[in-house]
Amino acid sequence: MESALVSLIQAAESDGGTATEALFSALYAELHRLAKIQLARSGGGVSLSVTTILHEAYLDMAARGDTIFPDRGRFMGYAARVMRGLIIDHARNRQAHKRGGQFEITSLQDQIVEDLADEHELTQISDALDRLAKVDPPLAEVVDMKFFCGFSFAEIAAMRNLSERTVQRQWQKARVYLHQELRSQLSL
Repeated sequence: MESALVSLIQAAESDGGTATEALFSALYAELHRLAKIQLARSGGGVSLSVTTILHEAYLDMAARGDTIFPDRGRFMGYAARVMRGLIIDHARNRQAHKRGGQFEITSLQDQIVEDLADEHELTQISDALDRLAKVDPPLAEVVDMKFFCGFSFAEIAAMRNLSERTVQRQWQKARVYLHQELRSQLSL
């Protein structure tokens, strides 16, 4: 299965269109699970369904033909970042009164998450993760894979050819960095 995904990833990089659709179809169930996790972790201040965020992520990813995914873990990490960005953008747009943000758009989907976090908190978390990615990209990848994709330490270690203990140390280091970043934002 993994070798089939690697060949689909390579084909998507060179061909684009048809191969990207095949890759997305092959990973649809896992991406659907990822979208569900993303919506739950966003705190639910978002009126999006899992299917909507998944399809929006596909459109966004398909439009970017220059992105390279050497393996499944990096593809899923990238998908998590795209979904996180879409959720943040949606939350920001909902709050923008100049665009009619005071009116809540609802969906007939039954998988809408209740309000648990506000747009400001989502933005702070997203910004802290973006800063971490600039300072130490491998740590940001671990956060994306663990927190947003839901992979275990063992799965991340296997995908990155590292020991499980090394991945756990990277996770702890990333958590400390993010905690300090978020605390510094609160003091401002």
